[in-house]
Amino acid sequence: MTEAEFAGKVAVVTGASRGIGLAIAQRLAAGGASVCLTARRAEALAEAVSALPEGRAIGVAGGADDPAHREEVFAEVDRAFGRLDILVNNAGINPVYGPLAELDLEAARKILEVNVVGTLAWTQGALRNGLGAHGAGAVVNLSSVTGDMPSAGIGWYGVSKAAVSHLTRTLSVELAPSVRVNAVAPAVVKTRFARALYEGREDDVAAEYPLGRLGVPEDVAETVAFLCSERSSWITGQVVTLDGGLLNAGGTA
Repeated sequence: MTEAEFAGKVAVVTGASRGIGLAIAQRLAAGGASVCLTARRAEALAEAVSALPEGRAIGVAGGADDPAHREEVFAEVDRAFGRLDILVNNAGINPVYGPLAELDLEAARKILEVNVVGTLAWTQGALRNGLGAHGAGAVVNLSSVTGDMPSAGIGWYGVSKAAVSHLTRTLSVELAPSVRVNAVAPAVVKTRFARALYEGREDDVAAEYPLGRLGVPEDVAETVAFLCSERSSWITGQVVTLDGGLLNAGGTA
């Protein structure tokens, strides 16, 4: 990485007040990008923005599935930076745990609205607001290994992420050559979002991974940065698995 890697580039990262989203925003900013962070909670978002280089980061608070919020984000990006080159669709939810036979259908609809429809809506909005108009644009979506292999208790989340992976491949064909679209599919990453999957038993969970540890947000951020950069200029439509070898060893997240 060099500080000039993303010099002059402008990125939007959704769900970026903490965890994976914040690590991605920090990594892009470290490479020279100007970044707009979005998240639901204004106080946490302001704290996240304050940790990035002054003058190259803004935050816009709101719900990822709110059309008015999306339009506000793109308007603020245009006002502050005047262009858009990168979109990282990190925002996602999983408010339920248990078997699909008992899944509340309203919760199921909400998960799809945020994780799948939201990913498409943010991409549509970015395109309307100049993504790819100033040279090659890049979209990176957050999928999950649960989209490839069923995981107990979070089955519907996996269904939504399988849809994100297929959406990624479809968009990559439709938006080429001006915009590349890729995704990353992590296994368990040590964040507040995923702590129910490892809290209190981290050593036992990590032992299932051939590389002997859980992921950390920086693992995801480095791969996302690569997919946003010119180093991956001939890569599109790919879903990169980040799992420490878990799936090849027969494990599930």
